[in-house]
Amino acid sequence: MAKAPTKKQKQDDRQLIRIFDTTLRDGEQAPGNSMNIEEKLRVAKQLQKMNVDVIEAGFPIASEGDFEAVKLVAQQIKGPQIAGLCRSSEKDIDRAWEALKYAGERGRIHTFIATSDIHMKYKLKMEPAKVLAAAIKAVKRAASYTPNVEFSCEDAVRTRLPFLAEVVEAVIDAGATTVNIPDTVGYTIPFEYFNIITYLKENVRNIDRAVISVHCHNDLGLSVANSIAAVQAGARQVECTINGIGERAGNCSLEELVMALRTRHDILPFTTSVATDQLTPASRLLTNITGIAVQPNKAIVGANAFAHEAGIHQHGMMMDKSTYEIMTPESVGLSASSLVLGKHSGRHAFKKRLEELGHDLDEDKLNRAFERFKTLADLKKEVFDEDLDAIAVDESREDVKYRLGHITVTCGSFAVATATVQLEIDGQPVRTAELGDGPVDATLKAIKKLTKTKAKLLQYNVGSITGGTDAQGEVTVRVAEGNHTVVGKGSSTDIIEASAKAYVHALNRLNYKQKRLSESL
Repeated sequence: MAKAPTKKQKQDDRQLIRIFDTTLRDGEQAPGNSMNIEEKLRVAKQLQKMNVDVIEAGFPIASEGDFEAVKLVAQQIKGPQIAGLCRSSEKDIDRAWEALKYAGERGRIHTFIATSDIHMKYKLKMEPAKVLAAAIKAVKRAASYTPNVEFSCEDAVRTRLPFLAEVVEAVIDAGATTVNIPDTVGYTIPFEYFNIITYLKENVRNIDRAVISVHCHNDLGLSVANSIAAVQAGARQVECTINGIGERAGNCSLEELVMALRTRHDILPFTTSVATDQLTPASRLLTNITGIAVQPNKAIVGANAFAHEAGIHQHGMMMDKSTYEIMTPESVGLSASSLVLGKHSGRHAFKKRLEELGHDLDEDKLNRAFERFKTLADLKKEVFDEDLDAIAVDESREDVKYRLGHITVTCGSFAVATATVQLEIDGQPVRTAELGDGPVDATLKAIKKLTKTKAKLLQYNVGSITGGTDAQGEVTVRVAEGNHTVVGKGSSTDIIEASAKAYVHALNRLNYKQKRLSESL
């Protein structure tokens, strides 16, 4: 017979903050962050390894692609709960459970409706009484499928507090076991948010029957601070994203929140279940998939987060690292780049290192990646983890309409640049040549001609993955067509080839977004 929890165990449970990751849903909605199904599964596997409590895998009714992604994550991910977002409508809720049912009792239906006067008047065009009735009906419908139901009051911080309390109490009575009080537009500040959560705890009769969750946007740069204030007031779930990605200015950054609670445990007596040594690998994986890098001074995972240049800082670090580091690089999974493999390394060692870096490639992709590694090892004196990341990301891409074949470029100080490019389009080889203002311009013009794309190149950036003249170059491009904007990324020791790869990657992602849009119509 199981023993009743001790007083200490109950207290520890009250201090545990559940981490609800919405990278695959809210994070993916931001321009340029769109992921295909395979990419979503790779991120979900990393979140599983990181031991988050809940993964919000998508918005199942939004498109067939979103539905299949949520279904795949529900089928393959073990451990975390899997949530799917849906509006307060029977059709949405039914579709969500159709995807989530494969997770069994770990499946969570997350339904919502706006409760602020401004949203009810201008967006919903509904009276408060009808909004309340819709919320109750939605939760009851969700609860008929699973007891694991979360309800969100969209734009909660701009909702009249008495009405907010009324809605929260009603949905808990209807079966919600988690109630989310989101700062949908990033409007609140910490002491105000603390007071909102406190008000609900004091004025909602049945609040002890549900977990209070918070979901903060970063429009004023306060999402992490607001989330911590809510935790101090009694919230026990925080919704966040890797690298803080998300709509507009993004969401509460998972790595910042988790490390703030861990580092300042002296005054914030809360814990999470997150394996913090997986934070940097998660950040890098997301960057490699989306092509959107974090700024160098980004807290926890930025390139400069543990860099010390000022003389006085360097002197202090040599004496004792705690003089200028409040956490260790190792605690967030950061280690210095080191030579991991060489040209004499075997396939088994290569595969093992990729797995350690969070890459899970099937046999065909692994073979292609290994051949690229061997070629790179012949060209470079040292092969670093960052090089392996770039190779694995290139070779793991799916849903590819366009594949780069080969490029031949001629150029010089007194010659017009000419590029001959061969692509495969839906498996069929095509080839053309173009002139341009330099080799990159000529190459991209040739690709544009072959693909017949009308997309505009908005941004082109070049960087190196590691140091040295033999480093792989990394190119990031941003392209747009109509209402769609995507980011593409490519790497190679040849910057022309890296540029072509980045452009082709962007066009494939644009094609994927257009397919998703047509599916949802």
